[in-house]
Amino acid sequence: MSEGAKIAKAAGIITICMVIARILGYVRDALLYAIFGQNRITDIYNAAFSIPDFIYMILIGGALSSAFIPVFGGYLARGEDEKGWQVANTMLNLLVILMITAITLGMLFTPNLIRLLVPGFNSSEIDMTVYLTRIMFFQTFFMGLSGVSMGILNSYKHFVTPAVGSVLYSLSIVVVGGVLGPRIGIVAFAIGVVVGAVLNFAVQLPPLLKFGMRYKPLLNLKHPGIKQIGILVFPVLIGLSVSQFNLFVSQNLASNLPSGQLAALRTAQRFMQLPIGIFAAAISTAVFPTLTEHAARMEWGQFRRTFSLGVRTANFLAIPCVAGLIAIGLPVVRLFFEMGKFTPESTAATSIALFYYSFGIIGYSGATVLNRVFYALKDTRTPVAVGIGTVILNIILNIWLVKPMGHSGLALAYSLVGMVNMMLLILLLKKKIGSVDGKKITMSALGSSLAALVTGVVAYTVVTLLESILGTAAKTAQLISVGGGVGAGILVYFLLSYLMRLEEFQLVLDLIKRRLGMKRKASTIR
Repeated sequence: MSEGAKIAKAAGIITICMVIARILGYVRDALLYAIFGQNRITDIYNAAFSIPDFIYMILIGGALSSAFIPVFGGYLARGEDEKGWQVANTMLNLLVILMITAITLGMLFTPNLIRLLVPGFNSSEIDMTVYLTRIMFFQTFFMGLSGVSMGILNSYKHFVTPAVGSVLYSLSIVVVGGVLGPRIGIVAFAIGVVVGAVLNFAVQLPPLLKFGMRYKPLLNLKHPGIKQIGILVFPVLIGLSVSQFNLFVSQNLASNLPSGQLAALRTAQRFMQLPIGIFAAAISTAVFPTLTEHAARMEWGQFRRTFSLGVRTANFLAIPCVAGLIAIGLPVVRLFFEMGKFTPESTAATSIALFYYSFGIIGYSGATVLNRVFYALKDTRTPVAVGIGTVILNIILNIWLVKPMGHSGLALAYSLVGMVNMMLLILLLKKKIGSVDGKKITMSALGSSLAALVTGVVAYTVVTLLESILGTAAKTAQLISVGGGVGAGILVYFLLSYLMRLEEFQLVLDLIKRRLGMKRKASTIR
């Protein structure tokens, strides 16, 4: 099997699990808003994630994506497994110590931090946010352990179990929140988050043992691999801190808007993050170990081909999503969320935010892949420097746009920054490695954009026509209208991609044919 096919297969496995997890994520949000509505209660629930997520991103997210996997994967690529496991054990023990310290401090100072983050909340709302935040801290610890185990498994190019863990995480929130929510209130969803985090980690233990994981209480901070991780991760920690500060600024501004606007932003952003989380994250996760190997072996031609394939495939899948959400965003939000206490006014507020968020899908999808490219080169300073610059731009745009545009201004600022971030990363990567296959990437993006433009028009026309015939009162009618528009759009997009002979579409077809051929061969053997 060729390298491209292996990457596509890995991305396919991850994508399937991510689609399931995202569907469960929708069910979770739909349950949440149907039971409680899009109001201050759900604003409180969303705000309670801020500090626990900050601790996770700083200690785990940045360290793993930027430093641990390249270093650990480098040892594996050179056949130095024992040294790699020494690094893994030291890294695990160090992160556990740091997490316990950070969570303890967070528990102590939660009231002060929450008052700073959401000054628009009254005293009772602050108290409830503090209570939920302290429950969420238990999630942070187990998600941290999951992050380390996922980094080890991905370095071995094992993607299935971590992806299944994300499914279990979302499923736990749905089950616990759905069963206990009507009885004990919003606290049920916070408890579901903790249960999901525990299961996410537990399911990864068997394959860890299979790959030779043997826990040792090592804390060798002088190990060359740990020193290398420290050098790589330091600028990322700065960048993530600034990035999280930007999120806090947006939340601070949103807390002063009318009740429910913070929840509308979070709901719209989750829609916008769907293609990024499903496609771009899957592609970047699949290509990262391969990029790391090529960089470690100084195989620069193969490195460029793998990078180009990752960016082009991310664009091929992200661009039609932009067109689709812009064209039929309101009917989609109405279908999935307008029920129970989620009112038509909530639908309107969410769909307006989604319209402005949609423009950022291409930028953040591209940046997701590009960040991994720099990390594979063991260059964490460049994406961090770009991140700091664009975060400052985002803060300026937030303050400038929130007054005339309300929550829509915060969404537009986020999208503009995503595009700037991606373009700067491409320019700096070209300066670093020379050719970035720019002509092929540009032509692929133009072809996808042309096909996506027609796709958006077709989807909007089909949905509008069906709504005029069936109306929008019944869920069945909404489902038929949106389903018809989405189905027609997908059909048109892939048909045009085939006619224009876009290479990314041909790659998908080749992979499908190869898999079908393997199945026929296997059935013949049997």
